[in-house]
Amino acid sequence: MNLKFPKAQSESANAKTLATKLTAKGENYVQQGHPWVFSDSIVKINDDAKTGDLAIIFGKRKNAMIGIGLYDADSPIRIKMIYNASKPIQINSDFFLQKINSAYQKREPLLKTNTTSYRLIFGENDGFPSLIADVYEQVLVLKLYSEIWLPYLETILESLIQVSNTETVVLRLSRSLQQSDSHHFKDGDVVYGNLKAEVVQFVEHGVNFSANVIKGHKTGYFLDHRENRRQVGELSKGKTVLDVFSYAGGFSVHALANGATDVTSVDISAQALEIALHNGSLNDYSGQHHILAGDAFKILEQLIKDHQTFDVVIIDPPSFAKQQSEIQLAKKKYAQLAALGAKLTAQNGLLVLASCSSRMSTKAFYDINEQTLKKADRPFKVEQKTQHDVDHPIGFEEGAYLKCGYYRF
Repeated sequence: MNLKFPKAQSESANAKTLATKLTAKGENYVQQGHPWVFSDSIVKINDDAKTGDLAIIFGKRKNAMIGIGLYDADSPIRIKMIYNASKPIQINSDFFLQKINSAYQKREPLLKTNTTSYRLIFGENDGFPSLIADVYEQVLVLKLYSEIWLPYLETILESLIQVSNTETVVLRLSRSLQQSDSHHFKDGDVVYGNLKAEVVQFVEHGVNFSANVIKGHKTGYFLDHRENRRQVGELSKGKTVLDVFSYAGGFSVHALANGATDVTSVDISAQALEIALHNGSLNDYSGQHHILAGDAFKILEQLIKDHQTFDVVIIDPPSFAKQQSEIQLAKKKYAQLAALGAKLTAQNGLLVLASCSSRMSTKAFYDINEQTLKKADRPFKVEQKTQHDVDHPIGFEEGAYLKCGYYRF
């Protein structure tokens, strides 16, 4: 397989094994299948441990192996688990291929629909901590968030290409990896095949979209809301729609393609709104598509002052709580958005409220919404509560970040 790796990137076989002992609490987490071992859970490990080494974790009782992880010297999550079991196993190309095949099989129901984009590897939830692999048509975008994968990159890429049957691979790097001098890759490197254009067109339940796989956020697009976009689209036929924090217009374009009469996309990024307009233009629709660039909170307040209402309102903000200290402020912002959304939703209308803040618990998010909507003094019912689509399986508690509530007035 002709992978286009920098010549200097041939250190791949340098990873070694580390004999590791944990605290009783850390050991319990591993045996329960949790993918993270924090630095304060490590009792004993080799002095010369380096990022990418295989940490073989031994239990205290029988001094037998209970799991294997990758050592990350630069993260408080010091060991990222790739195997939570006691049965001896070789970490080699067959091991990774089997895991990728298993992940692919979970996505097969989605791939039987008219959809050509999906998440093949969802980090820890598929046994690949700090690694994401998304497919757009024949292009696979691999995003790395840690150097732990550098020694295994060639092996994993070969398996990903084999399973996904893609023709091109783009490598995207987290900010910390972009600034690292321990490798010779650049963000956006095409490491396999040829990329005809950095904007790749794909289909999502029969609706056409595009993603910039070189410069777009994450891997170019957000795939986790796919099922919610499909449902909202179908509920928007003949309706007026407000899509807040619209980014590339996922909800907006589904609404237009399903016969919405008037759609307004709101985002702080004028560039993202241009992408939303472009994505809309890839489909046949007869409704009107308007864009409003600016601070969403201010725009919503102005729409209320202008006495505007919409049949369907979707509010899907970016993460408000990336760390524990931000949770209280995030709760206030979610309550504020729910209140604004209630004022903008027409009689018999639908308000869709979402959160992608992993630190915000599911219960807390839904409680905030319902308490806020009760204060709006408008009768409403909760039609449904949803999570990620099928290509974002939840393998551990912290992996369940997406929450979406449908509120009918």
